Amino acid sequence: MHKKQSFALALVLNWTFSAIAAPPNAVGAGEGALEIIAWPGYIERGTSDKSYDWVTPFEKETGCKVTVKTAATSDEMVTLMNQGTYDLVTASGDASLRLIAGKRVQEVNVALVPSWKSIDAHFQNAAWHTVDGKHYGVPYQWGPNVLGYNTKVFKSAPDSWSVVFEAMNLPDGKPNKGRVQAFDGPIYIADAALYLMSKRPELGIKDPYELNEAQYAAALELLRQQRQLVARYWHDVNVQVQDFTSEGLAASSTWPFQVNTLKGNKQPMASVIPREGATGWADTTMLHANAKHPNCAYKWFEWSLNPKVQGDLAAWFGSVPVVAAACKGNKLLGDNGCKNNQADQVSRVRFWKTPQSKCATQGSCVPYSRWTTDYIAIMGGR
Repeated sequence: MHKKQSFALALVLNWTFSAIAAPPNAVGAGEGALEIIAWPGYIERGTSDKSYDWVTPFEKETGCKVTVKTAATSDEMVTLMNQGTYDLVTASGDASLRLIAGKRVQEVNVALVPSWKSIDAHFQNAAWHTVDGKHYGVPYQWGPNVLGYNTKVFKSAPDSWSVVFEAMNLPDGKPNKGRVQAFDGPIYIADAALYLMSKRPELGIKDPYELNEAQYAAALELLRQQRQLVARYWHDVNVQVQDFTSEGLAASSTWPFQVNTLKGNKQPMASVIPREGATGWADTTMLHANAKHPNCAYKWFEWSLNPKVQGDLAAWFGSVPVVAAACKGNKLLGDNGCKNNQADQVSRVRFWKTPQSKCATQGSCVPYSRWTTDYIAIMGGR
């Protein structure tokens, strides 16, 4: 989910997917440890709030001591998986195929994950973790990249992403220049493309992650225009929370996590999926090709699909469970929690995936390596 994109460039062109290692046939005794790369707030042990702890019970049940390394972007996750010896990573769709192509993750034997059958059909065989019928991870949570806005500026919800892409006066009569943010990651080019699908239908964009040269050029031009408006390119959730709190931020793409945090802090914050729809993330827990603790990893796979874990995580992060049973009867999430977190909007979300030169909607598309190089240039004012 920036500047740690150096390695991200290397794995995109002319990919050849192949089996990395034969998956295990059984889960043995835990090795006593488990090292996970995760988004901030994804693996909680009650440090911030004692009510949110799905690590300590896992450790007590399995004997696997969990260590978490947080990462702020997908590109950072890819880099860490290439440099380190971590066991698991909670990868979004703009990282997962790169990890598979780079042979950094191994196939998962889903027969060893009894709760696999409980996963929502939208995500069980999703293209961002399933290649040639083989699964390279276990779905974890999903959510949209919503339009967050200050309710003192917008008395009613904005209905278009134009408020962050086009120069205009906002409802409070002040210009949006210097009062909006954009995501600090090349996958944000897809947000521009999604907006252009409605704004400029003559471009013929069918998939915001599959752009030909003309479509891609139009997206870059829109982003260069937006550069004049952007106060900050965000990737740190805590910094964005602070910007909405005290830096006069009026609107931005954001995650439900920041929205929920700001609401919890009694800030004038709300969010919406505008008429154009939204991009989004569907995260997958993936096992390193050379994991030192595979048995503990498989135990975590199963643990992560427990409805209580799924519900508690959704309540904390503002995400949506991949297990439907988690949406009812969870004390922290509440019976309306999944709906509040946009669960019923799944059909309007275009989930992150890594752009490739070979694409389904047209003959040839601009690959992710170009997205990375060009977006860095745009953020730098070029």
